Amino acid sequence: MMNFQKIRARAAKRKGGEAVLASLLGPMPDNAAVADITDDRILSTMAERVFAAGFVWRVIEQKWPGFEQAFLGFEPKRLLFQPDDFWHDLTADERIVRNPQKIKSVRENAAFVELVSKEHGGFGRFLADWPEDDQVGLMAYLAKHGSRLGGNTGQYFLRWLEWDAFIVSGDMAAALRDAGLDIAEHPTSKRDLDKIQNQINAWAADTGLPRRNISRILAMSIGENHSPEALREYMGE
Repeated sequence: MMNFQKIRARAAKRKGGEAVLASLLGPMPDNAAVADITDDRILSTMAERVFAAGFVWRVIEQKWPGFEQAFLGFEPKRLLFQPDDFWHDLTADERIVRNPQKIKSVRENAAFVELVSKEHGGFGRFLADWPEDDQVGLMAYLAKHGSRLGGNTGQYFLRWLEWDAFIVSGDMAAALRDAGLDIAEHPTSKRDLDKIQNQINAWAADTGLPRRNISRILAMSIGENHSPEALREYMGE
């Protein structure tokens, strides 16, 4: 495998120097702090990432105050108390994106969050206690037990909560392949995801960097060279 410092140097050169690259890495993630996130904010973030999948993120962000109103502040207990008519009426509610399948996922994820919260003293605590070197295992759990939380949606959900998550984007996967990792061009199998996890863990141990930073550096080291300004707008930072 290529030395990670070479990958970082290439990313820095593409972005205009080490200082610029460092400014694009974002704040340090804090898995322990995720324990303090309340269940309503967990469910809100889940729903936002589900609705943003395959959609223009900015549109979802602009409409989100309406989502918060329509979904009763994303309080799991309150949502689970609502009758079927409440959920049916949401499919005609102009405050939100009226996608029946994604609306249904909020109801299902409210039950998911409530169940895990009861078992662990809060869904945030459950996430904070999950080993940071086993994101792939956590992704599999979210995909199996949650609704529409598989693939990149689950990864972005963790990232938005400031859990130390890597994102297997096209550029990130291309950088790993370029560095010598034997994975598919579009890695989705457990075999490939385990290889990615192991390599990210190795680089995290060698460099002391959060896994999120390693992921971002990989993505910025290859592919279309987006400007720092475009990346900051995309990341909302």
